[in-house]
Amino acid sequence: MSARTGQSSFDALWMPFTANRRFKARPRMLVSADGMYYQTPEGRPVLDGTAGLWCVNAGHRHRRVIEAVQRQVALLDYAPAFQMGHPVEFEAATKLAAILPADLDRIFFTTSGSDAVDTALKIAVAYHHARGETTRTRLIGRERGYHGVNFGGTSVGGIASNRRIFSSLQPAGIDHLSFTYDLGKHAFSRGQPEWGAHLANDLERIVALHDPSTIAAVIVEPLAASGGVLISPKGYLERLREISAKYGILLIFDEVITGFGRLGAAFAAEKFGITPDMITMAKGLTNGTIPMGAVAVRRHIHDAVLGAAPEGTIEFFHGYTYSGHPVAAAAASAAIDVYKDEGLFERAAELAPYFADAAHSLRNAKHVMDVRNLGLVAGIELKPRQDGVGIRGYETLVRCFEAGVLVRAMADTVGLSPPLIAGRKHIDDMFGMLREVLESIE
Repeated sequence: MSARTGQSSFDALWMPFTANRRFKARPRMLVSADGMYYQTPEGRPVLDGTAGLWCVNAGHRHRRVIEAVQRQVALLDYAPAFQMGHPVEFEAATKLAAILPADLDRIFFTTSGSDAVDTALKIAVAYHHARGETTRTRLIGRERGYHGVNFGGTSVGGIASNRRIFSSLQPAGIDHLSFTYDLGKHAFSRGQPEWGAHLANDLERIVALHDPSTIAAVIVEPLAASGGVLISPKGYLERLREISAKYGILLIFDEVITGFGRLGAAFAAEKFGITPDMITMAKGLTNGTIPMGAVAVRRHIHDAVLGAAPEGTIEFFHGYTYSGHPVAAAAASAAIDVYKDEGLFERAAELAPYFADAAHSLRNAKHVMDVRNLGLVAGIELKPRQDGVGIRGYETLVRCFEAGVLVRAMADTVGLSPPLIAGRKHIDDMFGMLREVLESIE
């Protein structure tokens, strides 16, 4: 309690995506982390079943990332992002381009995944404008999709609670594909569901409704994580690529979560053998150590935007104070080296079948109505309680924390996405503890 204000030490902070009053009445605090575990103020270990927030892919406090950050902050703590450069951002961009699909080799750094999405949307409109197609301003998202919380990302996103009170502030010219999940046909699928490729044809409906000459881009998550771990059916993304290319619409993959090995490849685009026109990313880019995001852009898009501007002028009026921040760039460069040198993408691919078996072992657990998985991501969907959607999911999150494992609750879907360094014992522990918790709650 503060003697000066009479307030609790928790009062000053307004927490994001948190039931603040409920949390502050019963806080869940983490004070340190190492490898696969967090530690509470009481010294109790908590197994990290979510890689922080889908981001600490190489495990907590990785020595090489920490040392890179320490060296950089002692050498160059900040450099202006506009009209100036520094070696570390160019090095990070080059390393990043090397692990992306061919031709996605032009990198625009941002400060977060939300910023990366808004940047990609603006690049899409700028590209069409540069080519003289100035009517292409419409943007297409997908129901139950999550693309961050800036105005652009919120608008193309499709989670109702994120959009509801801000609908009057959202840009005009937004539409949404129907979501891809069908419990009756997808329940307990292992990996990509067999049914649902035809759902991509909804883009044809939108094209017919609005005229393709008005549509700039369509953005989707290869795996809609925050919407409840909704996995694209087999053939769905391929069909989206075909339709978007047919009408000259740019295809953007939001890989803020699926990037950097989460699905057993550097990016979902690589795993599925599909080259979108842009990829947005963040989270695992720096192993969660320093905030940073990025957009990877196909070279012809970059060249069109630059080539349309007179020589010597700013070609794209967009950027952030912290674009390519030296310390963040050092963390990204080190993290990419760690992923490569330690074979973590390959490790995730090798571990994925064991992870899938562990997830689906909960098929007969109390309250479970579906299990979904791909790579090192699983969603365990629980039957909602009669007193409200999300109540059982939240109680599961709290009880799991108390039992010693961190999970993610998205309404009544419990998400698991451990660091890529996880071993079989860690996987056994996290799913074993989750089963015990589910048996203990009503």
